Amino acid sequence: MEESAEEAVAPPDLSAFKQAFRRHAAGVAVITALGADGTPVGFTATSLSSLAAVPPLATFNMALSASSWPTIAETDRVIIHMLGSRNRGVAEKLAGDRAGRFQGEHWHPGPHGLPLIDDVTAWMCGRIVERVRVHNNVVVVVQIEEGGLGAEDEALLYHERRYLRPGHEA
Repeated sequence: MEESAEEAVAPPDLSAFKQAFRRHAAGVAVITALGADGTPVGFTATSLSSLAAVPPLATFNMALSASSWPTIAETDRVIIHMLGSRNRGVAEKLAGDRAGRFQGEHWHPGPHGLPLIDDVTAWMCGRIVERVRVHNNVVVVVQIEEGGLGAEDEALLYHERRYLRPGHEA
């Protein structure tokens, strides 16, 4: 008998799962939005992915327990920022304490008044078109409406619980 999504349980060796994904290097992005009261909200994400080119769709994942989830659950638009190695401090700041994420001079109001992080390698503003709940997480689908490119930089990667920039070609 097939197991439903609601009946799924953690594998017997959850440690192996976690360790395997720690060894999978991922690009680093920041997602920003505005709360209903106009408060900027954002977080660092390594789950950003391109879903389609036509229409331009991107996805990111987040836990329902994330401090930013209530805003993402209610808002229509977000800005997705791709980070380069020069943005490591911003990645750490937006992964840190929620109260301090927008303290400082690292952002300004962008399209639709959304928080736009300064000096990123690229950014895309889009409309959330779907939120797909999977257990205690959500896959958020964003249709991209506009964006911009910043100065080139080496990629910022997250691997083995550390921020890194690429080494040499394989």
